[in-house]
Order: sequence, then structure tokens, then C-alpha cells
Amino acid sequence: MVGFDFLLIDNEHGPGDVISLLHQLRAAAASDTTPVVRIPWNDPIYIKKILDIGVEAVMVPMVETVEQAEAAVAACRYPPRGIRGIAHTDARASDYGLKAKEYLETASDNVFIICQVESATGVENVEAIAAVDGIDMVFIGPFDLSASLGRPADFDNPRHKEAMAKSEAAIKAAGKSMGGIGYGPYTPKDLYERGYDLIVGAADVGLLRDSALEKVKQHSPS
Repeated sequence: MVGFDFLLIDNEHGPGDVISLLHQLRAAAASDTTPVVRIPWNDPIYIKKILDIGVEAVMVPMVETVEQAEAAVAACRYPPRGIRGIAHTDARASDYGLKAKEYLETASDNVFIICQVESATGVENVEAIAAVDGIDMVFIGPFDLSASLGRPADFDNPRHKEAMAKSEAAIKAAGKSMGGIGYGPYTPKDLYERGYDLIVGAADVGLLRDSALEKVKQHSPS
């Protein structure tokens, strides 16, 4: 409601499950902010569950190969284009069956699929991953990438900068949207100027923490 374009619901590192996600989707529906859900792993069963409750943008972590990217796409699409199980007559996504026929016909084209490239292996294969049909966005994960390169959270490492640049060039060459995290030397403004389409610029924990620290600072005797 304050103007964020999207809300990233993090079920990879966060404690949430499918039930808590359902409540978050209901809350998000009161605004114009689009929810994007990062799933714990590239799991077709988990993907099926969250699509059935109405998720339309799925972020898949730690995609390292073409096969993994293709599996993510298949999990988001009904047969014959994919492997998603069909329960459209009862799913929340189809208004509990009130729009079952329409949903079955259109759902496979209405899921925005984001693959995270966040390892040295992923960067090696980033051109091929970005070229996979059905992948709408490639999201570069700087933290896990830095750890994969042997220097956790060292964004000044020349190898990290080289991996970032290679990934950015490959994503742009494939004509796909590009996402990333504004952190450290990679500020949201910097990422925007480098052509990123989706930028994570804040987190709920950080906003609460920083606000609380500021209040303590304001009211503490100097």
C-alpha cells in the first residue's frame, strides 16, 4: 500500500509454509502489489500446491543447469506442455471452480517463472539457462554466488564481479528480464542503471530492525 511494485514472499529462507502463504496472498490482494513467491527448492509438488492457491509468479532458487530450468517450467504448466497435476475444479486459483474451464485454458501461460542463478556452476551455464523457453526472468543471487566462489559476502572479489557481468550479459542477450538484490556495492539505483527489471531493495526484517534501532537512538539519553 505504500508503493512497492512487488512483494517477495521468501519461503526458501523464511519460516513460511503453504498455509501461511495463503494468508499472505489474501493480505496482498488488498493492494495493487504483486506477490512473487520464492520456493524452498525446485520441487514440482510444492510448485503445484502454490499455483493451486493462486500464486502467479514463482522464483526457483539455485538453478544450475538447463535440465533444472526446464523442470521448473514443466512444473508450472499443465499437460501436454508440462507435468502440473490438474485440480482446476476445486483450486482457489480458479475461484474454487467457478472459472474452472477458463483457468485450465489459460493458467499455463499466466505463470511468471523466475530462475535464480547463484552459483559458479549456474554462471557457467547461464547462457543456456536464460535461453530456455518459458523462463521469463533470471535472478542473480549475489550472496550464494559469492559463497560458491569461496568468498562469502565478498562482493569486491574480482571473480564475483566477473560472474555478475557475465550473467548480466547473457540474460540481456537472451532477451529475458533480469532480477537482483540491491545490497552492498549493488545498490538499487546501480542495478536499475545496469538494466535490471526487478530489484529487491528492502526486507521486512530489515525495515523493522532499522526502524526499531532508530527509535532506540532517538529516545536514549546521549
